[in-house]
Amino acid sequence: MSSDASASSTPAERAHELSLADAYEAINEADDPRWAYGTGFADPLAGVDTRLPAGVDGADLAAYCLMLGDDALIMSHRLQEWCARAPELEEEVALANVALDLLGQARLLLSRAGAAEGAGRDEDAFAFLREPGEFRNVRLAEAENGDFGQETARLLIFSTWRLALLDRLAGSRDPVLAAVAAKGVKEVAYHRDYAAGWVVRLGDGTPYSRLRVIEGLAAVWPDVAELFVPHEVESRLAEAGVGVDPATLREEFDAVIHHVLTTATLTVPAAAPPVENRTGRGRDGVHTAALTRLLAEMQSVARADRGARW
Repeated sequence: MSSDASASSTPAERAHELSLADAYEAINEADDPRWAYGTGFADPLAGVDTRLPAGVDGADLAAYCLMLGDDALIMSHRLQEWCARAPELEEEVALANVALDLLGQARLLLSRAGAAEGAGRDEDAFAFLREPGEFRNVRLAEAENGDFGQETARLLIFSTWRLALLDRLAGSRDPVLAAVAAKGVKEVAYHRDYAAGWVVRLGDGTPYSRLRVIEGLAAVWPDVAELFVPHEVESRLAEAGVGVDPATLREEFDAVIHHVLTTATLTVPAAAPPVENRTGRGRDGVHTAALTRLLAEMQSVARADRGARW
């Protein structure tokens, strides 16, 4: 501001200008790296024993954390793509909040994977420096976005499955997984409620909205079967009391989906063909071209200047 302008401003205006300058300086000098996200954060792992549980293989635990972390990371990115694309501003904010919840879960799980692996990799290395074949997310999370009806159908399926998983994982012998799951249950319960509300609203709405959600369910339903086929790592950790066998989630999942779709005056799509061959799934690092395109965008800045910090 010029000296002439300062001289002509009132005392109240000058005080306001000084307060803005002080606020700007306070932001620049903040030591807390989370300043941009607000204050009052509670560390979900505060006081949690981070040592590996007795008798648990670190490689298995790392692989399992990558599976759950990648599910959250990739689904989060897909939801972030709805910014400026959702039907209403309120829905953009809601989807962004769901994405942030999942991103927070991904950070904790990827960090736990690094600690269990013991190779010095952190959450950023896992997120930005792996190739598509090294990711272990289910294919449901990586599929390209369709319209809003398809996205609400996918979010309903994903959150119903993940909520059942986290609810059981809260009793894990690994204190870190138990803590992450306990926090995640509260978040994903909202995600499921949000998605269910929209599926009911669209399904029991106009003929056009009904058609959109019916076609959305048909588009994502072929990826449902994969969610309940256990990987050998999942089976071993479930037996050890650390992980969850996804096959045990199917009954609860079917009951919730049936209830929501019945309320929406919709029918459950025909069952997808069973997954006969365990290989060739996202858990094994076999993905669609959609994930390659997603990672090319998500990882571009980090790869352009490796090791840079912002």
